[in-house]
Amino acid sequence: MERGGQLKRALGLPEVTLSGVGIILGAGIYALMGEAAGLAGNAVWVAFGISAVMAACTGLAYAELSSMFPRASAEYAYVGRAFGQTTAFLVGWLILASGVLSAATVALGFGGYISSLAGIPAVPAALLLIAGLAAIGVYGIRETALFAIAMTLIEAGGIVFVIVIGIPYLGSVDYFAMPKGLPGVFQASALVFFAYMGFEEMVKLAEETREPERTIPRALLLALAAAVVLYMLVTVSAVSVLGWEGLAATPAPFAAIADVALGGSAALIISLVALCATANTSLLLIVATSRLAWGMAGDGALPAPLAQVHPAFGTPWAAVAVAAAIAAAFTLTGEIAYVANATNFALFLTFALINATVVVLRLREPDFTRPFRVPLAVRGVPIVPLLGILFSFFLLLQIEAEIVLLGLGILFVGWGVSRVYRGGGE
Repeated sequence: MERGGQLKRALGLPEVTLSGVGIILGAGIYALMGEAAGLAGNAVWVAFGISAVMAACTGLAYAELSSMFPRASAEYAYVGRAFGQTTAFLVGWLILASGVLSAATVALGFGGYISSLAGIPAVPAALLLIAGLAAIGVYGIRETALFAIAMTLIEAGGIVFVIVIGIPYLGSVDYFAMPKGLPGVFQASALVFFAYMGFEEMVKLAEETREPERTIPRALLLALAAAVVLYMLVTVSAVSVLGWEGLAATPAPFAAIADVALGGSAALIISLVALCATANTSLLLIVATSRLAWGMAGDGALPAPLAQVHPAFGTPWAAVAVAAAIAAAFTLTGEIAYVANATNFALFLTFALINATVVVLRLREPDFTRPFRVPLAVRGVPIVPLLGILFSFFLLLQIEAEIVLLGLGILFVGWGVSRVYRGGGE
């Protein structure tokens, strides 16, 4: 095995876009729709639309920064340019923590589906899944992308399936019924924003993508647009079939919709689709987290062995192995929902800093080459990232106090690690 080295550039626009769609769709929409309907009523589609606007602001910021700095270290590289290495390390640390915790949580979700379908205990199933996904991740980025594309097509097919079976029910409800008024819609918007998360992971594929300065921004925007269209259509279909009361009453809304419209066999199909969705999300989270760790190790911010690239496969094998091992360790608890919620704190804080980075670099380095530029600016100050900052803090305010304290604890540990590797300096 060699120290450092270059990752293999094997991805084009279709692979990156479909990988992005896969991680955005993920498992969130399969679980969140019922809770969101309880808050927003039949206007849950409006909540998804508002969240789409909030996600797009930060997505555009990522697109501009990824075109300027096409690096696997992503947020670490962007924030370091604007705010220095200590802040960059803390952001990278938060993203690493959120990545492994999210991968573990989703793997346990996969285990839960397997347990209900086949009777296999959830934790062993989650461990086997992570081991298999790590092997795919080490073997090659193209193989990883092909697996992710196949799973993405299946999970997107599941959403399209629900959209189609809802067509005969269109017009059966009042689509603006809001039992809790606009405040309920806004609360639902904060909740379902989680379903759009994943676009930020796409930029970590930059050093395995051909022409990343142009490919990554285009893929990011295409993936986000595809997710918005699918989410808006599927929510309209869902309330048409069950109404908001029915959606709010079930923990598995997609299966319930299929059961009402077509019977139990269709519900089984949706459960199998959910297995593909959870496996795909876990894989892409492990891949994205390992690329960030590899990039940070290459810059000397993490232990040097994490920067090793496999001489035959061209993948950061050590970083993949460590990310998978830590995720597997968390699955052993079997119950990490509280810990996993800290990912929300990490991501919202990161999104605020990413948007602030766009503003700072526009003012400090206006002549820097930007293959993609966020539109709308007044006297050199981009307006969309300012909105992104406001939306990020709005979402931070929705998080419970104990989760914020946990997130601050993770941040403090990261600060201690930065003192070791950075000596506390910039």
